[in-house]
Amino acid sequence: QVRLLESGGGSVHTGGSLRLSCTASRDRYNAYCMAWFRQAPGKEREAVAFIGSDGTTYSDAVKGRFIISQTAGKKNTYLQMNNLTIEDAGMYYCAGDGGRWYPRICGVYGEADFHDWGQGTQVIVSS
Repeated sequence: QVRLLESGGGSVHTGGSLRLSCTASRDRYNAYCMAWFRQAPGKEREAVAFIGSDGTTYSDAVKGRFIISQTAGKKNTYLQMNNLTIEDAGMYYCAGDGGRWYPRICGVYGEADFHDWGQGTQVIVSS
């Protein structure tokens, strides 16, 4: 099983930026779809960005501020987060489908569609 490792979290003030990284334990990670999720204290985990062969998709909460990207071979997937707000704080998780193809676009994948998950990286945003 491929392991995913997130990094890049930290503490920033509102309006600041962070770049999260997700690194797969293999040089080439076979995934049709990868995503970033986040979970704030007391709230359910939510998807914020997806990247697949059909392009990228963002939640309304982060559209226009976050950018998901990845390297060729998909070893590394990034989440550039700009103009951060208090509501962006939480634990951020990287997820990949592990090469399991589903007959729907990446941007509508649910949590159950992702086989591989990282341990998360904490994002703290203060005013």
